[in-house]
Amino acid sequence: MTTSPTDTSTSKDITMTDAPPTAYARTVRGFGPGLLLAHGAGGGIEANYGPLLEGLAARHTVVGVDYPGSGRTPAAPTALELDELADQLVAAADAAGLDTFALCGYSLGGPVAIRAAVRHPGRVTALVLSAAFARLDTRTDLAVSLWQQLYESGQHVLLAQYLTHLAVSTPVLNTLTPAQVRGGAEQTAAALPTGTGAQVDLVRRVDVRADLGALDVPTLVVVTTADPLIPADLQRELAAAVPGARTAELATGHLPFLEQPQRWLELITGFLGEEERRG
Repeated sequence: MTTSPTDTSTSKDITMTDAPPTAYARTVRGFGPGLLLAHGAGGGIEANYGPLLEGLAARHTVVGVDYPGSGRTPAAPTALELDELADQLVAAADAAGLDTFALCGYSLGGPVAIRAAVRHPGRVTALVLSAAFARLDTRTDLAVSLWQQLYESGQHVLLAQYLTHLAVSTPVLNTLTPAQVRGGAEQTAAALPTGTGAQVDLVRRVDVRADLGALDVPTLVVVTTADPLIPADLQRELAAAVPGARTAELATGHLPFLEQPQRWLELITGFLGEEERRG
């Protein structure tokens, strides 16, 4: 998914698709300090950050890339690697003229942001990691492996129903009727990115625990406390291993952009604003 151009006399709102074939599709919005966005598996910049983009771009130059098979980035012929995703994100910052930047990673985007910070030291001013993980435990790997198998088997409506159960908090899910869940699953199934299988495969291989001790930038870990997919304990394990990391709790499932986008935006911008004033 992409954003739409607006009057560039007041703001930037660009999705770059004329980059070299090796580059990922890029979204750039706003003016101000740099803020790079890393999205989750089976998502995209618009899909995962859409409700926040206007608010984030009000005070930042927001830059994001869509992973292979998401948005307008073609699917990759080989397995995805964390280093490549991290370097493509930083390359997008370079193209936007950003020397330094904060990093905001959601779900799989958390490890992407962490790896970018480790591979490009000195350029990162802050980290915000939401619904993120450093590694999967056995229960979560089982859940994600079923996600991958359902996608690869072509059972996409069934997968979308499974993801609804897996990603939406119980209180929110129980406000819906079974018919509404089925209808939503049919819409979701039709929009699944072609790169879903490869992105979920990477989720299962991620382990950035060795990177965490090297992080020396202000870090906020936003823990989605009602998350059926990435348990709060895994998120807190990540936070505990990052030197000096702060935590904030958000009472949502795995989709804060769906359940509480305004509160999620407030947590991100509040933390970044505080760190920018200190700087």
